[in-house]
Parts: sequence; C-alpha cells; structure tokens
Amino acid sequence: MDLELRGKVALVAASSRGLGRAIAEELAREGAAIVLCARGAGALEQARAALAAAGAAATAVAGDLTRTDDVRRIAAAAQAAHGRVDVLVTNAGGPPPGPFESHDEAAWLAAVRLTLLSVVELIRAVLPGMKERGFGRILNVTSIAVKQPVDNLVLSNALRAAVTGMARTLANETAPHGITVNNLLPGYTNTERVQELSHAQAQAQGVRPEDVVAAWRAQIPAGRLGEPRELAALAAFLASPRAAYVTAQSIAVDGGWIRGLL
Repeated sequence: MDLELRGKVALVAASSRGLGRAIAEELAREGAAIVLCARGAGALEQARAALAAAGAAATAVAGDLTRTDDVRRIAAAAQAAHGRVDVLVTNAGGPPPGPFESHDEAAWLAAVRLTLLSVVELIRAVLPGMKERGFGRILNVTSIAVKQPVDNLVLSNALRAAVTGMARTLANETAPHGITVNNLLPGYTNTERVQELSHAQAQAQGVRPEDVVAAWRAQIPAGRLGEPRELAALAAFLASPRAAYVTAQSIAVDGGWIRGLL
C-alpha cells in the first residue's frame, strides 16, 4: 500500500531511540523527510546518520522539550530546513515511577512540563502552518495507562490522561482544516523505558527484573512484549493522507493487554 507520504515532512520528538526512532524510521521508509529531536546530541546524530545512510532526508535538532524556547527553536529549524511540518509526532520519556506519596510538588511540576506542556507547545508551534496549508497529522504517543491505569505510575497515569483530553478537544477544532489528531497507546514494548520500569518495579518488589517482565507477559494475550516497529506501522498509516477520516482516536498497540471493550 502506498501511504502517499513521499514529499511530506515529519517532526518526530524524542526520536534518538525507542518508539520515537522507530516511528521516524518507518516514516522515512515511506518517503517522508524527517526532523529528529532529542536532548542527547550524540545519540541524535547517530540516528540522523542512520536515516541518511538509508537514503532519507533527515535533519537533527538537539533540544529539551521541557523548555519552551527549545521547542520553538526545534520547530523553527524544521521550517528552515524543509519549509513546513506536515506530520507532528509528540513523544517524550515518561515521568519517574512511584506511588502518590513519593512525589512532591517539584516532581509533579516537572512531570507536567515533560508529559503535558511539551505536547502543547509542539502543537502550538506547528498548528498555524498546518491550518494555512489545509493538511496536518498530529500523533501523540501516550500510553495504555490512559485506558487502564498502571500501578506505581501515578504521574504518567494522570498526565497522559490530560494529553488525551486536550487531543480529543483539539481534534474537533482542527477537523474542518484537514488536520487529524490521534493518540497512540503503546503497551509493554521492548524499549529502554520499559527496561527501566522493570528494574524499578523489581527493586520495589524485591524480585528480579526478569520476573517482572515475565509477569507482564502473563498478562498479555499475545504472550510477548511488543516491538517498536509494530507501533511505528500504525503511526505511518495515521500520518498518511489515506487516514483522513480517522481522527480523535486513542488506539492501543498492546497485544490485547487492555481488558476494556473500547
């Protein structure tokens, strides 16, 4: 299937590794030009070089998504390099795990900046251009936690739900302009973030990380963790012109982990 992404420009946040990098690679395979951003300049340049070696047009801009000035600079760099942003993928490493009483006001404010405001500011930076051109795709990488909260992740559970509420409202506002807004809900996936969570849970429970992962697998009907490329395949479709009638959706890629009907 030709997803008609050749010639489109995609800005993918937190794309030096994990889910962000997998999405960037998938969009590049479909012919999109990619703007990568992440905090670590070294890993970011490695990701850009790998895309370029595969024949993709790729630009890398280092920056911290918790800083509004950096978000604006990243968006401006994308505009300068490619003239526009057609596809925005918001994404960020999750806030730290822990129960409610382990997080003070500073932790909550830091989580708000990372998980909610980074999404808001990225969208604010690219939305006017999308409306002017009458085309745009906004994809927010959130979590299965917005449909079924995950124990010991109160910060993520709360703030990814906030992103979902914002996105659902925004989708109604942007639909008349040819812009769709959808959320991707990764389940337990083979990424560095999930490895970090397994170690944190293992320490809290007094077990081994591999025991934690085994318990997760037992909860997943598919019997395994996901692979980043599996989420990326959905992202590529939703980013495409072919998905013009799909908006305001939160779609899980979780091997059946979520037990709800919707």
